[in-house]
Amino acid sequence: MTSDAEPPSASRTDPGGAAAPDAPDATDATDTTGAASEAATSRISRRAAKRAAKRRSALRSVIDWVVVLAVATSIALVVRAYVVQTYYIPSLSMYPTLNVGDRILVLKAAYRFTSPATGDVIVFRAPSTERSMCDSPEVDDLVKRIIGTPGDTIWSVGNTIFINGHVLHQDWQHVNPLGPPAIKRQTVPANDYFVMGDNHPASCDSRVWGYVPRGNIIGKAVLIFWPIARFSII
Repeated sequence: MTSDAEPPSASRTDPGGAAAPDAPDATDATDTTGAASEAATSRISRRAAKRAAKRRSALRSVIDWVVVLAVATSIALVVRAYVVQTYYIPSLSMYPTLNVGDRILVLKAAYRFTSPATGDVIVFRAPSTERSMCDSPEVDDLVKRIIGTPGDTIWSVGNTIFINGHVLHQDWQHVNPLGPPAIKRQTVPANDYFVMGDNHPASCDSRVWGYVPRGNIIGKAVLIFWPIARFSII
């Protein structure tokens, strides 16, 4: 009598009787390819992000510089218009205080809260009659020293200037003789100023063309800054 037995399981053998390895799984190959593709895409994205960040940084730098230059230019214009301005001296009318070629700093805000005083060196708009009455370089602005202020009675005798009956002691450098022309006795009107150059005999000033209105004064000359050898406070 024979007993029932399970049929032997089927297995693949190669002709030599050895078991054949399993064939590669197509799903694994697909996963590997997908991972490589994702990695490459990620690298490209990172590089693109870095380039975009650099472009944004460069743009921000350009914008920052534009803003800085705009602000600096605005400040410079405001300072020049309302605070200080530089001027070049073209003549010897203020010698020896100022020489030809000197560059001076004029404080425009000097008289914002105070009034011009005797002895101040000021820059002002040239009167319309100055060009026709004076043999001097054609300029829009002049620089002179205040001798008489509003209400002062002024005149001269020889080389001596009198203000309200008292001798004007010129504590600044100047050139004598005083004239011609001499200073005729006169009272300076309100809001006007009588000015002269320190080089008295070579200056065309209030003795010739009259007073300087307060509104024509640009500012007070405070500093010679060029040439360096003449650097000094006026």
